[in-house]
Amino acid sequence: MTENAQPQQTDLPGAWNPADEEASLYQRWVDAGYFTADPTSDKPPFTVVIPPPNVTGSLHIGHAFEHTLIDASTRFHRMLGDETLYLPGMDHASIAVHALVEKQLRAEGTSRRELGREAFVDRVWQWKNEHGGKILAQMKRLGEGVDWTRERFTMDDGLSKAVNTIFKKLFDDGLIYRAERLVNWSPELRSVLSDAEVKHEEVEGELVSMRYGDGDDAIVVATTRMETMLGDTAVAVHPDDERYTHLIGTEVELPLTGRRIPIVADKHVDPEFGTGAVKVTPAHDPNDFEIGQRHDLPMITIMDEQGRIDGTGTEFDGMDRFEARVAVREKLREQGRIVAEKRPYLHSVGHSERSKEPIEPRLSLQWFVKVGPLAKAAGDAVRDGRVNVHPPEMEKRYFDWVDNLHDWCISRQLWWGHRIPVWYGPNDEVVCVGPDEEPPTGEGWTQDPDVLDTWFSSGLWPFSTLGWPEKTPDLNKFYPTSVLVTGYDILFFWVVRMMMFGLYATGEAPFKTIALHGMVRDQYGKKMSKTAGNGVDPIEWMDRYGTDALRFTLTRGANPGTDVPIGEEWVAGSRNFTTKLWNATKFAMMNGADANAPLPPATELTEADRWILGRLGNVVDEVTGYLADYQFAKATDTLYQFTWTELCDWYLELSKVQVFQGDEARVTATRAVLGHVFDTVLKLLHPFIPFITEKLWTALTGRESLVIAPWPVADASYADAVADKRIADVRKLVTEVRRFRADQGLKPSQKVAARLSGDGFAEITGHDEPIRSLVRLTSPEDGFAPSASLEVGLSAGVVTVELDLSGTIDVAAERKRLQKDLGAAEKELAQAEAKLGNQAFIDKAPEPVIGKIRARKETAAADIERINARLATLPAS
Repeated sequence: MTENAQPQQTDLPGAWNPADEEASLYQRWVDAGYFTADPTSDKPPFTVVIPPPNVTGSLHIGHAFEHTLIDASTRFHRMLGDETLYLPGMDHASIAVHALVEKQLRAEGTSRRELGREAFVDRVWQWKNEHGGKILAQMKRLGEGVDWTRERFTMDDGLSKAVNTIFKKLFDDGLIYRAERLVNWSPELRSVLSDAEVKHEEVEGELVSMRYGDGDDAIVVATTRMETMLGDTAVAVHPDDERYTHLIGTEVELPLTGRRIPIVADKHVDPEFGTGAVKVTPAHDPNDFEIGQRHDLPMITIMDEQGRIDGTGTEFDGMDRFEARVAVREKLREQGRIVAEKRPYLHSVGHSERSKEPIEPRLSLQWFVKVGPLAKAAGDAVRDGRVNVHPPEMEKRYFDWVDNLHDWCISRQLWWGHRIPVWYGPNDEVVCVGPDEEPPTGEGWTQDPDVLDTWFSSGLWPFSTLGWPEKTPDLNKFYPTSVLVTGYDILFFWVVRMMMFGLYATGEAPFKTIALHGMVRDQYGKKMSKTAGNGVDPIEWMDRYGTDALRFTLTRGANPGTDVPIGEEWVAGSRNFTTKLWNATKFAMMNGADANAPLPPATELTEADRWILGRLGNVVDEVTGYLADYQFAKATDTLYQFTWTELCDWYLELSKVQVFQGDEARVTATRAVLGHVFDTVLKLLHPFIPFITEKLWTALTGRESLVIAPWPVADASYADAVADKRIADVRKLVTEVRRFRADQGLKPSQKVAARLSGDGFAEITGHDEPIRSLVRLTSPEDGFAPSASLEVGLSAGVVTVELDLSGTIDVAAERKRLQKDLGAAEKELAQAEAKLGNQAFIDKAPEPVIGKIRARKETAAADIERINARLATLPAS
């Protein structure tokens, strides 16, 4: 035996301080070129393009979540040996930028229209260069291993060429056309909005019923938008509604206008709603537009671009739409045509995400993409297995979108963006100009003033960022990309468009896997928002707990396709995990852990060594499989449980006996095992918590960087079922003795004489020394007189533990301690029962939260029973 194995010194500071380390570690990675991908490499490629954040954006918790998942995947594949490209960039975000810059201009007393197009665009570029891209710096703070040498922007020259190229190709193939259609119109921006930029909100309005016509031919309709009646071109009823059969095919006078409009039969009408008759305004309502097309009705636009009544020939022309709503109602009231009013009337109204105003459905001349053949190709790619949707149950949502697409309005009446490359001639000529062609010149030729929908350019992102339409080395090596990691909420708006354009432009789907994640919610499962007061700034949490703690919390909740609840206490818990990892690694290093020593063969190791190495092999296989399948939550939870419990709480304690009381060979072998296990665990954890693992691993191994370290491979040669069973028995025995000691009121450090015996103990006799060390039991001496005992059932039989507790307990102090613990347990039980008895709380709280409270209730009840039993055994004071 040797007692010469003394703790060694390390270069690690006493505690992990993220603020002192993260920035310098990240800059070292970038300077070393670890994230720069090589298109000439013969390694298999792994490519992810970042979902491009808006140039106006800053890192919110949703970004932090998604980016952490992507970064974990790319770090994993880089360590696997793949030529890994994680490509960063930003979207020019037409609507967002317009809203921001125009707000600045209003504060200066001017507007974009006063500035003119050229000056306004110059102003936007100035803003972009000075203030845009804040999120890119925050991505560095998050530790994202992106290739900064390939940073792209949707308005840079290469991507602009890609936009013009595909527009020209679509135009020439007859897949882009110009037509009058109903669109989402923003009077404030004077532009079309995409569906993604319209948020529907429940608002309190009014439902007014009014009478058209008089006498037997009168018919009553109801509306929430009185002003639109000026554009009515019909009244519709259900063909089977007997109340109106005699009126179908007749005409009725439209009040205030002097026009007569037909009464038509249409199965879209719900005879149970209101009077069963509806007014039809085809140019200002999506459902009415469909009715208008079916019945070939006139489509009269009654509002100008700013939402003012226009062209009706009535006294309301020139009024704002909301002013006209009141004026029309009151005029009809004067005529005695208001039949009923319901106020307030709750109904859903689309609002502009940026300007917050109610959008106006409006008939407008716009450019569209004919999506039929493109959408079919996008659907076929998933159906035939070229592209996998993960998790598979999300496929239905994908097909619901892609199989029911309407033609896509791609023109926007804005100035910041890719201008539509179409010129109009003096004799109604229409010419689409490709990127390498000269536009027509001469008197009367003008370019279309509109720009393209932002989703048009971001739909090209997976291949335009790699150099398409040129045949670049990057495109050849890294396209198609490997996986798209994105939220299910933009499955339609972005993913489907990339699928359509990628297949159309290149003949290949833009990614092999679509890995869909959910949305981050608060700890009660509610959607986060500023107005709800439950929003989270991830930068604040990184400042408070470190980036690794935030990343670990996010990945631990990342089950595919499901929403992720998060609370600050969970981030604090992850910080505790990083602290535990720091202290454990430092302890191992101080006790000579040698990550560069070869592992001895299994025959030269203890059962504790073989057990931990066998478990490590299982963990390597599990985590590798989970990461390959984008099962981030399962991977991180596996690592958490193994690291915290099996490695830190058990093997480290068992290894102490081997290091400090073993012979030289045993000490050397244990240090090699310690080094190997911590080397492997730090590698496995690196994709999730890159900063602290890098600091610990380089100190432990003396090697260059975890970023480029090889991913661990499981070694099954150390698997030992007998060792596993015996260590499981040791753990159970130690746990039960510790619980018994606590119940007896013994201090953790207090040593007690004990005798261990029985059939179960015979199987683990070789572990007598570490068992006694772990539970502070000394060997019995002459005259040993046990005063307490317990029996523990193990795999090979029962172990009897007899202890001499005489003189070890202060009865009065112990009774006082137990009474205090009993009070705390009773309070905990009462609180849990109160919450579980609150039906309002149960209805709102997510199931995981309720489950935790139920578990707290059960634990508290068990504690009360245990404490009362212990109190009953104490002698009267």
